[in-house]
Amino acid sequence: MRITLIGSGNVSTHLAAAFKNAGHRIIQVYSRQMQHAALLAYHVGASAIDSLADISADTDLFVISVKDDAIKDIAPHLTGQGKLVVHTSGAVSLQELQNFTKNAGVFYLLQTFSKTKEVNFWDVPLCVEGSDDNITKMLEELARTISNNVYRVDSAQRKVLHLSAVFACNFTNHLYDISQQLLAEHNMSFDMLRPLITETADKVREHSPADVQTGPAVRHDLQTMTAHLQMLEGKDELKQIYHLLSQDIIKNHKAPNSDK
Repeated sequence: MRITLIGSGNVSTHLAAAFKNAGHRIIQVYSRQMQHAALLAYHVGASAIDSLADISADTDLFVISVKDDAIKDIAPHLTGQGKLVVHTSGAVSLQELQNFTKNAGVFYLLQTFSKTKEVNFWDVPLCVEGSDDNITKMLEELARTISNNVYRVDSAQRKVLHLSAVFACNFTNHLYDISQQLLAEHNMSFDMLRPLITETADKVREHSPADVQTGPAVRHDLQTMTAHLQMLEGKDELKQIYHLLSQDIIKNHKAPNSDK
């Protein structure tokens, strides 16, 4: 399939490589900054452009991978070509594209991406949605050329999935950052926590998170929690985070477990 990528960020970078490795042809890469478009285009054998006026109709699919609030501004520049247009957002509905064309879809990648770290794309969940069943089937077929985990997810479901991902990934990573700062204040390395993080992640591969919850809150260990809050004196925001999370754990684990 001939594909044009609108955006040159983390998602586009990994998606472009996956498409190219699967035998698809990347026609153009667009970015407002030519140097960014050129860098990605070079790696996938495409043409780089920094103006939507230079978009070529010689493509089968436009993939919009930009900030959510920019999708509605970019879409009108693409839909006049009569080609299929999809976006990769977890939070933007399909309707945002259907406002401009019936030939629309969503190609959502449920993964966190960094340009400097490779991802095994075959493991990445791909969630597709189309304006009609034929488009959905076509996006499913495209997704299966780069991933073994393909799901039909409508816009309402995708918003819930995206919200869940924020809790599971973004908020969790922020808590890692807090942990690193607390350790650094006392000249200790975050490396000491890495085995614990790995073991916690490994547990939820096979078990429900609720079944493997550990710590002072699930034990209703008020003495330890009080001591922790005292250690956070002067860090009001961290105290609020600690208190809110602890109380939510207590609420969901009403029966204390002394073994956790």
